[in-house]
Amino acid sequence: MDKNEELIKVANRRYATKKFNPDKKISDKDWQTIMEVARLSPSSMGFAPWKFLLIENDDLKKELYDHAWGAQNSLDGADKFVIILAKKNVTPTSKYVQHISEDVQNHSFDPNSAFVAKLQDFQDNDFKLNDERTLFEWSARQTYIPLANMMDAAATLDIDSCPIEGFNREQVENILNKYNAIDLNEWGVSVMAGFGYRDQDITPKKRQPMDEIYKVIK
Repeated sequence: MDKNEELIKVANRRYATKKFNPDKKISDKDWQTIMEVARLSPSSMGFAPWKFLLIENDDLKKELYDHAWGAQNSLDGADKFVIILAKKNVTPTSKYVQHISEDVQNHSFDPNSAFVAKLQDFQDNDFKLNDERTLFEWSARQTYIPLANMMDAAATLDIDSCPIEGFNREQVENILNKYNAIDLNEWGVSVMAGFGYRDQDITPKKRQPMDEIYKVIK
């Protein structure tokens, strides 16, 4: 099988699993690979405004159950249940941007630099990121990149997954705060995912035809 065929096979292999086998466990090596793929994912400006919470506390899972209706199948059987957080208030002169610039990207940080001015222009004029809500939504959109990469990596390793948006954000955040799992001044819940091994057959994908979603502009 050539690489093109292999990629399509993995895409078909990935399936939003509704029923997991609770007795099958992901190996440490495979899970670390999935998380490393997440860590290496791209993001706008390279800011990686995300954090991954692997929820293993059974009491916490029980409290989440009624407030995360889309996660119940994963909470019931997935070996790994992950909540992805998005960073709040990623502004050009925030401590977070300074941290990423200096400690991760090894650039000196100057609030009066051309880079900061360009980022300010991007937020103010290009994307209209001008309040806490729009800034959080921008960060949350970034988290879907590692989520997709994690699911593809899992499928490559014959591991199943399910992305989850079915939850009450405020209630979930309050529960996480109760368990000291989140600083609500700095982070908000973006999306969830379950990983494990399916206890169901994969059904053929139903997708729009290529000519409805793809157009070449010449």
